[in-house]
Amino acid sequence: MDTVGLNKKRGILATKEDVAKLSIFAVSLLIVMKVVAAIITGSISIRADAIHSIIDLSGVVIGFIGIRISGKPPDEQHVFGHGRAENIAQFVIAILILVAAGTIAYEAVQRLITGAVLELITVGIYVTVAAIVINVIVAWRALRVSKSTDSVALEATGLHMLADVWSSVAVLVGLILVRLTGLNIFDPIVALLVAILIGRTGYLTIRKSLDALMDIRLPEDEEETIRSCVMEYSSQIVAFDALRTRKAGSQRYIQFNLIVRRNATIDEVHMVCDQLEQDLSNRLQLATVTIHCEPCPDDCDSCSAYCTIRIKRH
Repeated sequence: MDTVGLNKKRGILATKEDVAKLSIFAVSLLIVMKVVAAIITGSISIRADAIHSIIDLSGVVIGFIGIRISGKPPDEQHVFGHGRAENIAQFVIAILILVAAGTIAYEAVQRLITGAVLELITVGIYVTVAAIVINVIVAWRALRVSKSTDSVALEATGLHMLADVWSSVAVLVGLILVRLTGLNIFDPIVALLVAILIGRTGYLTIRKSLDALMDIRLPEDEEETIRSCVMEYSSQIVAFDALRTRKAGSQRYIQFNLIVRRNATIDEVHMVCDQLEQDLSNRLQLATVTIHCEPCPDDCDSCSAYCTIRIKRH
């Protein structure tokens, strides 16, 4: 990788790590706030939200570790780099989200059976509002950076925190209903709704992580970008085929066959390949391109490339 590309990769890694650290601090603060509020009010929904935040913290830490590992350069044992670390982190975070949903659902059912009286509901409302504001800011930042850096681990962290936002909103609604009606049953009912919401987020995240671990191809719009880029060289090449793509963490891997003029020199073919690799790297972030070149067949009638053999034949 050239110096510019290496510096760009280091800058992306540093940005991802900074956001991951911010997420760890924010979630830690939320845990303290929610645990204190749960103890003071006796609210099962706030306690469920606190449990969710604790699992959030585990997920954020795992995501941070995944980002650090994925940023390591290739070595003797990992010649293609460590990009899969982000996909593994995304999968583990998804499992934690599902565990959070199950735990909250269990706690809510227990409270429906046993019943309880809430106290100091106003305190719980204020704490929940503060938690929503903090979570919205950090989740927005994490998702924005995950999009610009193409970090699946940071995306999973942002989605996890966004699920926490919606769960806190549900808790807030439940506390307000209890305050207005005096019916404490709204508290565990809201907790069950939170569990369902979190479970859906976990399911979607685990599907996405498994797709990546199973080497799913790049999105169609990105493959179309590859085709368009290659066809810009139609005057220098005959055709291309066997396009294969995959992704490991933020790193894209692109492979295809390039059919070149039979009388093209090695220098000419090498120059075209270098230009293609550079163009693809500029259009698709962190792309590793592998090109296999083959000479064209004898049939020249369908060829549009500039070739002295074809000119002589005709």
